[in-house]
Parts: sequence; C-alpha cells; structure tokens
Amino acid sequence: MTAFSTEGQSDPTVQPVPAAVVEQVDAADVTLSNPKRAVISLGSNLGNRLDTLQGAIDALEDTPGLRVKAVSPVYETEPWGVDPDSQPSYFNAVVVVKTTLPPSSLLERGQAIEEAFDRVREERWGPRTIDVDIVSYADVVSDDPRLTLPHPRAHERAFVLAPWHDVDPDAQLPGAGPVADLLAGVGRDGVLPRPDLELRLPE
Repeated sequence: MTAFSTEGQSDPTVQPVPAAVVEQVDAADVTLSNPKRAVISLGSNLGNRLDTLQGAIDALEDTPGLRVKAVSPVYETEPWGVDPDSQPSYFNAVVVVKTTLPPSSLLERGQAIEEAFDRVREERWGPRTIDVDIVSYADVVSDDPRLTLPHPRAHERAFVLAPWHDVDPDAQLPGAGPVADLLAGVGRDGVLPRPDLELRLPE
C-alpha cells in the first residue's frame, strides 16, 4: 500500500510548480514570443566610458520585450569623421539582442537611453557620452530616412565590424555579405582591443 494518494495525479513524486514561477515563465514567454535578432553598436568618448557602456547594456536588458544575448569585447578607437586628436578616443562594443519590439520602438528605446546618459546632439560627429545605433534588425532592409536598415555605414566601420565578428563570426550584414569579409576589406587600423576592460552580460 502506497503512502501517497494518486487520485487525480499520474505521478505522486511530481511536486506542483509554484504559481509565482508559472507566472514568471508565462510572462517571459509572452514577452519574447517569436523574437527578432538585432545588433546594436555602442560607443562613448566622454565621462566614464566603460561605466556608461555597461549602463546602456543594463538599460537595454531592462527593456520589456528585449533580452541581451551577447556582449562583445571592448575596443578603443579614434573618433570617426573628425581631425585627429580633436576629441577623446571612443570605447566601442556591440551587443546582440532578441526582441519583439518593432524597429521603430527599438530606435525610440535607444534614443531614450542616450537621453538618460545626457547625450547632446550639437554637431555631427561630435563627442558624446553614449551613442546607441541599430546596426541590423533580422533581415530587414529599409531606406526609411528615420531608420535606415541595416545601418548605412556599418559595412565600412571597423569599430562595428570587429566586435560584431567577435560575438558572431558567421554573422551576415543584410545586403552587404559576411561580416568577416567586410572586416577583412576595411582592416583593423585604429581599432585597438582592450582585453583589460570587460563588459558584463546582464544576469
């Protein structure tokens, strides 16, 4: 004679899952139902650059409908499009996310993060506390002037291609080809790995 009642239960050793856990799992499933993969480039050349990059990554993770799946190593690069030594150098990184947000909402979130870190848009190529750029979103190709996808200059920027290649060696830039080939074409001049610096993948 068993010490357990099996009435209404096929396996008496299986304990019920707490309701709170069920709610969390259900919520996560709803939040990321059929997510899209997006690649986001981060750059900072003002203030505490590493802390700012980490803060932006954490803010992305805190976004409903978005999960950060990979964080690249840090690179130090000279500013793009300005005279040498006219600005501090940048710390750059790339994050890969999965999200149910449409591209327009992802753009708005990126701009909100920039504003939260006091990004000032006074001049093109100007210094900034944080730059959040959507490099690609799934296989979307769009010439929408508000958000061109993929990023129109990603294929020629080693500070995007190098960290992206680190986290996804087989990555493809929609409409342009393998990231490995694009990086080989532009080279790594002026893009310095910083193995002494590390960004955390949010828990």
